[in-house]
Amino acid sequence: MKPKQIGALRRAGIYFVVGYGGLVLINNSGLQLDNMWVAYLPMFIAVYFFSRWADAKIESRSSNQSDD
Repeated sequence: MKPKQIGALRRAGIYFVVGYGGLVLINNSGLQLDNMWVAYLPMFIAVYFFSRWADAKIESRSSNQSDD
């Protein structure tokens, strides 16, 4: 696999795991909003930025280890 493909799959995996955890947390929190997207949208935006940050950290660690 190409490095770009590995990075995209890694980001998707992080997004899936953290996003699923966020959905479980919101759905089990007892929130009873008329429109649940008021809770979901900020959660998905935060998950997106967290997954990008985590992927960058993982990538920098792996590139630092390969340089040694």
